[in-house]
Amino acid sequence: MAERRMFTKKVTDDDNFMSLSSSAQALYLHLSMSSDDDGFCNQVSASMFKAHASVQDLQALLEKRYIYQFESGVIVIKHWRMANALRKDRYTPTAFQEELSQLGLKDNGSYTWLPNGCQVVAERLPQDRLDKDSKGKVRIGKVKEAYFPNDDNLDKAFCDYVAMRKQIKKPMTNRAIELAIKKLNDLSGGDNDKAIQILEQSVMNSWQGLFELKNDTKTKQANVFDAWANA
Repeated sequence: MAERRMFTKKVTDDDNFMSLSSSAQALYLHLSMSSDDDGFCNQVSASMFKAHASVQDLQALLEKRYIYQFESGVIVIKHWRMANALRKDRYTPTAFQEELSQLGLKDNGSYTWLPNGCQVVAERLPQDRLDKDSKGKVRIGKVKEAYFPNDDNLDKAFCDYVAMRKQIKKPMTNRAIELAIKKLNDLSGGDNDKAIQILEQSVMNSWQGLFELKNDTKTKQANVFDAWANA
């Protein structure tokens, strides 16, 4: 595994990143330094100790989507491949292949959740990263098309939403995703900022989001699935 790590100003000079506390910014840097060649890190507690960071700092990085965390506790640096690339002879594949299989790679080099959990191999990754079946045949997956191709922020929020559904309840079928998008458009009235707010509230509260239901002038706090099914 390489000893040097790179950072991009597209992330560290961004206003959202600069709005983080100093300890949260330090935590991001230490997590990055402790990550493997694919941006995965299982030394979260040690990194928090080094950065003098709190649980709130870790939560801030999660909420602002600078890192993703898996059920195993492992985290991945979302924008890892925007700044880090290694020659094949210096590259060591991550040990966290199960976690890697849950991610896709966007055109800008940032990781994104794959809602169906399918194995994905991006063309820009080293060839020895290609997954093989029991007969030695290479299996190659494709990164899904964006749910909201005209709004990257809304697309990210919806990907997080679908991933949360998978963790809390069960994976959504394609039909369920279509209905969810339609309902989200109805609830937001086509306002993308409001749609993002609805989705983020749902993710942060483990599906207990705030939704304005049809024929109801009050905003209710309800289970997301029940709210959409009964609205």
